[in-house]
Amino acid sequence: MNRLHHWLCSSGHWRRTLEQRLPVILSGAKLGNDVLEIGPGPGLTTEFLRTRVTRLTTIEADPALAASLRRQMRGANVDVITGDAAAMPFPDAAFSGCATFTMLHHVPSPQMQDTVLREIGRVLRPGGELVGTDTLPSTLMRLIHLGDTFAPVDPDTLPRRLREAGLEVIRVQRQAGYFRFHARRPERTTV
Repeated sequence: MNRLHHWLCSSGHWRRTLEQRLPVILSGAKLGNDVLEIGPGPGLTTEFLRTRVTRLTTIEADPALAASLRRQMRGANVDVITGDAAAMPFPDAAFSGCATFTMLHHVPSPQMQDTVLREIGRVLRPGGELVGTDTLPSTLMRLIHLGDTFAPVDPDTLPRRLREAGLEVIRVQRQAGYFRFHARRPERTTV
């Protein structure tokens, strides 16, 4: 994450935006009490989620961001792991729910994004739900990401990609400047 992007994702403006968006994104979701957050960055979404679940685990690829979040969350119900969401160090069916907010576009290619989605399907318990959001491409988003990874996710292809990752699609919905999605790991797999 470049400096401008880090500053924006830590700003009061982004905090207020999240306070408006996250209740909408989470509406109707049943994440359970043992939730995984992927790519928390500076942790504004972590602060929001941790008050709504019993146990929250985050996985962050950037060691500096993970270390900072670990210090911030010391003594809270949050376990911060430094790691790669494409090869998570968790056992199968470890979590009741998963959340990822404005993170998938930081994964450098659709193929790697699909690997992350498959990993989410693997670590969710049967019936476990995934909620998330990501940014729609725009000139402003491209400028914010100069010198940074920006691989926008096409919300029109996301339902197919979620199904290919073994998840049932509940909703993919465009909003102004972003889209939200909600899926679940099936209770049972059919052979």
